[in-house]
Amino acid sequence: MESPVGQLLDSGNLVVKDGNNVNLVSFVWQSFDYPCDTLLPGMKIGRNLVTGFDWFLSSWKSTDDPAPGEFTLRLNLDGFPQGVVTKGQTVIYRTGSWNGVGFTGLRALTKLERRHEFVMNDTEIYYRFWMRRSSIFERVVLNPFGVVQGNGWNSRSIDWQIYLTVPTDQCDSYNFCGAYAICNVKHAPACECLEGFIPKSPKSWNQLDWTGGCIKTIPLACNNGDGFRKYTGLKLPDTSSSCGEGSGCLLWFDTLIDMRITDSLQDVYVRVAASELDQIKNQRHSSKKKKAVIVASSVTLVMGMVILGLILFILKKKDRKEGFRKDNVNKGREEDPEFPVFDLTIILNATHNFSNDNKLGEGGFGPVYRGTLMEGQEIAVKRLSKNSRQGVLEFKNEVQLIAKLQHRNLVKLLDKTRSKLLNWHTRMNIVGGIARGLLYLHQDSRLRIIHRDIKASNILLDKDMNPKISDFGMARTFWGDQTEENTKRIVGTYGYISPEYAVDGLFSIKSDVFSFGVIVLEIVSGKKNRKFFHADHNHNLLGHAWRLWIEERPLELLDEVISDSFTLSEVLRCIHVGLLCVQQQPSDRPDMSSVVLMLGSESLLPSPKQPGFYTERNPPEADSCSINGVSYSLLEAR
Repeated sequence: MESPVGQLLDSGNLVVKDGNNVNLVSFVWQSFDYPCDTLLPGMKIGRNLVTGFDWFLSSWKSTDDPAPGEFTLRLNLDGFPQGVVTKGQTVIYRTGSWNGVGFTGLRALTKLERRHEFVMNDTEIYYRFWMRRSSIFERVVLNPFGVVQGNGWNSRSIDWQIYLTVPTDQCDSYNFCGAYAICNVKHAPACECLEGFIPKSPKSWNQLDWTGGCIKTIPLACNNGDGFRKYTGLKLPDTSSSCGEGSGCLLWFDTLIDMRITDSLQDVYVRVAASELDQIKNQRHSSKKKKAVIVASSVTLVMGMVILGLILFILKKKDRKEGFRKDNVNKGREEDPEFPVFDLTIILNATHNFSNDNKLGEGGFGPVYRGTLMEGQEIAVKRLSKNSRQGVLEFKNEVQLIAKLQHRNLVKLLDKTRSKLLNWHTRMNIVGGIARGLLYLHQDSRLRIIHRDIKASNILLDKDMNPKISDFGMARTFWGDQTEENTKRIVGTYGYISPEYAVDGLFSIKSDVFSFGVIVLEIVSGKKNRKFFHADHNHNLLGHAWRLWIEERPLELLDEVISDSFTLSEVLRCIHVGLLCVQQQPSDRPDMSSVVLMLGSESLLPSPKQPGFYTERNPPEADSCSINGVSYSLLEAR
């Protein structure tokens, strides 16, 4: 090459070419062959089968160190090609195989501006994507924690907005449920054997250790009429032991692993013994009959309630207040058909006319009562008080959001209170549950919700000490590419709200992250942020935790009652993540998808910066308080 020329193309590709070569796409070298941690439109992930050269992503060592990290994203060409994220040589996440439209393990990406390309021929196998309009910018990043994030540029906020994050939950962890099992994050427990299979180790399975997977109940007899059970909406099993038939079908000749429920329309047929197939058909037939009876009974009950309501409406004259209540409820129902409405008579009967004996407590809206419906279901009823600090719109807002949001870490139903000592394992479970609940609100639900009042008293615990996020009265819904909002009316609870919200009225998902960080430090220490007192200084709990951190004494933050029943690395990681979440600047705080991965991995974490509200106060009068006596509520998971 006599006349080497370097050029940075509009695509971001830095190329070296021969200046005498008129071919515009003939390059001697190009940066797109070495994508590091970022995949841009036009970059390839795959392999050149002629030269053996691999195109793959490699994470940074940390957020501040661009040296190669522990994680890679590449195409695994064993069997039928599929994308995998590995930590060293260990697979931690699998995208699923390409089905002609997308990867079967990823949720559907509906953006029309993006064009996907998957090429598989004798010389190369690769995936890449393009943007249909040059005015739209996107990138895919493998971050230092092994999380793959799709980012789109938001010209309004002048920032990257995350539209895709994987892995997102426990079901995304590779082979989480073992062989011949399906993972469903909406169920508890999450793992379930395929029909015709049973746990290999029932004892371990019942102890929520699913790694052993499942085995066939009846061995196959290939010449005796074996059949197939069809599954729809599954992430295809690991295809490293599969092969293609050339007709759009894949065949597996080894163990089926790493399956989960998805929104995919892909069909999977699993071979089972003939006798087992007959049993499955009989069970389905019986199940359909039961469902038909339930549906018929429900329809009859609903019709009876409607008729009773009409009779009561005709016979009973409504006063002005009742009329106001009805107008508002009906208005809410017109705006949203999912707005739940109960006849007042049903509520009165359930709560014994709002008896004080049924009163559980009182919040911003007013008193909360325990009730029991006629069919035996226990409910909690919030009654809007005349003296409520919050109005009808906020009350309706909470009901509407709870009706729409479905997640095991969001509250649906409560009944009674108890007290129980929280050991370290339970506290870690609570922290992880709150994190997953917030991730669902911020990213995975059909609405993007900013809670705005995340605090300890809004985290309820069920009988198994699983956390449920409650009280959506102050929550706000974000639409489209909206990432933050400004308000003159500051709501929430001091001690939990973020600096930018308290001072400037700006709130975003990072406001909830700050509140989460406060709760994490409270759970670790067993003390409240605002009521914290220390003889040596006048900082709040955040300031105290920061002082211990920079003085390399973080373990002194741990609640004394935990004693020796804890894992040192978990405590230090929990404190570390808590401090990252309460940093002064929103841009420095991680999002909840990163938090979930931080809590569940052993990867290096960035160093935290000074927390918000790091100023000494006047000496408080209140003593510190412990969280060991916890009021919690029995909940029905969503």
